[in-house]
Parts: sequence; C-alpha cells; structure tokens
Amino acid sequence: MKALVTGIAGFTGRYAVDALKARGLEVVGITHRPVVAHGADRVHVADIADAEAVTKIVAAERPHYVLHLAAISFVLHGDVAEIYRTNIMGTRNLLGAFAQCAHLPKNILLASSSNVYGNRSGGLLREGMPPDPVNDYSVSKVATEMVASMFVQQLPIVTARPFNYTGIGQSRDFLIPKIVDHVRAGAGAIKLGNLDVARDFSDVRFVVEAYCRLLEGDSAIGKTVNVSSGRAYSLSEILSIVADITGRTLDVEVDPALIRENEIKQLWGDSSLLDSLVGPLCRIPLADTLRWMLSGSR
Repeated sequence: MKALVTGIAGFTGRYAVDALKARGLEVVGITHRPVVAHGADRVHVADIADAEAVTKIVAAERPHYVLHLAAISFVLHGDVAEIYRTNIMGTRNLLGAFAQCAHLPKNILLASSSNVYGNRSGGLLREGMPPDPVNDYSVSKVATEMVASMFVQQLPIVTARPFNYTGIGQSRDFLIPKIVDHVRAGAGAIKLGNLDVARDFSDVRFVVEAYCRLLEGDSAIGKTVNVSSGRAYSLSEILSIVADITGRTLDVEVDPALIRENEIKQLWGDSSLLDSLVGPLCRIPLADTLRWMLSGSR
C-alpha cells in the first residue's frame, strides 16, 4: 500500500512521513525544491501548479492514499499571486489528475485551514458555520474547498480544517516558534501583539495522527472536519507556561503592527466530529509541546 504526500519536505510533511511509515505504508512525495525528505521511499521534484508534471506523477505512482499538504501556509506571505497559484491551482491540478487516472485512491485528504472561519465570530467554531475569510490566505483556502467540491462525486475526498499547530521545525515566522527561538537564544525581550487574544493550539504530531486516522477509514469521506485541541490559550498563558518550564521571563513589547483591527478575543475549534469519526485521540498538552520545542530535540 502506498501513500502520496504533497509538500512532503514541509513542516507537516516531515512528520507525516514518520506516521505513515509507522503504519507500514510505502511513502512517496512531491516537493517543489530539491531537498532531502527523510524517511520517504521516493520524492518527485515538481511544482504542484504544473498540471502536466502532477498528472505524470499521479499516473506513475497510483497511490492508495493521498495527503495533500502542499500550500503557502503563512498568512502574511508577501507574494499574493503565489498564494492563489499554489493553493488553488495546485489543488485543482492534483484532483484533476486523479479524476483522469484509471486508478482511484481509497482516500484523499485535503488540508484546508481554520482560517476559513475568519475572526468576526468568537468562541467555539463548528464545521457548519459559513466561511468568512478575511485575508488572501483564507480566501485561497475557501476557494480550495470549492475546487474540491467539484470532484466529490468522482473522488473520495476528506477536507480537514486544522487550527493552529506547532512543533520543532516550524518556521520562526509563526508565533510559538518565535517565542521558543527567543528563549533558546537567551533574548531578554520580544515584540508581540495583543497578549489577551486566545487561540486553539495543537501539536503537529497530534495533527498528523488525526490526518492518518481520517485517511484510514471511509467514515469521513465527503465530510469537512475540524482538527483542533478544543481549547484556547492566550498569548500571556503561553508566555507563562514557557516561564514555568525555563525559569526565564521575556519582557514583552506590544507592537501595534502585530495587532489586527477588531480582533476577536477567543477562537477555538469544536473537535467532536473528529472524535466521532476516528475514535478518541490523544491530545498532547501544550505544556508538553512547549517543553519538547524548548529542548530542541526531535
């Protein structure tokens, strides 16, 4: 049995390889630049937005499972055209390739984002809530889901909406790696946004386990599923946990440039559908994730 992972050399892809290999699967991947994808059986270097290249890879590999991770995932990414090109056309090319292929996968998991909900409605976010995108990244993810909807009669597709997650290897552009990097570097101060804003944070290893469980069965096919911890942590809580672990406190300078206008105070995801589909999942406490990241040892 074979799994194809797009974006295999990215942050999440590296952990996905480990989880899929542990299940006894042959793992092949697509990445847009020549890099080492540790543990993968085979890696194709191709631009996911290149329809011809993607079609050839799909026809050659004929995977049983597909984990589509390839995307521009940083909200403040500077090249808007690349966001739309990679996220929307990349997904269209991949699903179009499978729709033309004689071999039908057992399951295709499309990694969308909780950003599709926007930040105008606070509190608990459920899958049935209408999308409310507020930036180019979230608009691209809503469009990606709409692209997938064109293929649901032809292909077995699960759409996952992960909330914030983190771990060793994530870019320092993201909040928690930024904090961890400052502490590990011995910095005394850090520039952050609103300390009272609370968001849902999970461990990348939990998210990858959830993806694999969604891929393994057919109960989630055709559904959109939140992947979340089910609780919100404020920035001040995260800093307090880091201080408890390390014994060090960062002086925080609130940077107005990092504060979004009319930002909702609390957002977190309803994870009940995920649990009902795949059974109980072991959610890694944020303190354990932070302790692992601060250790720097994968």
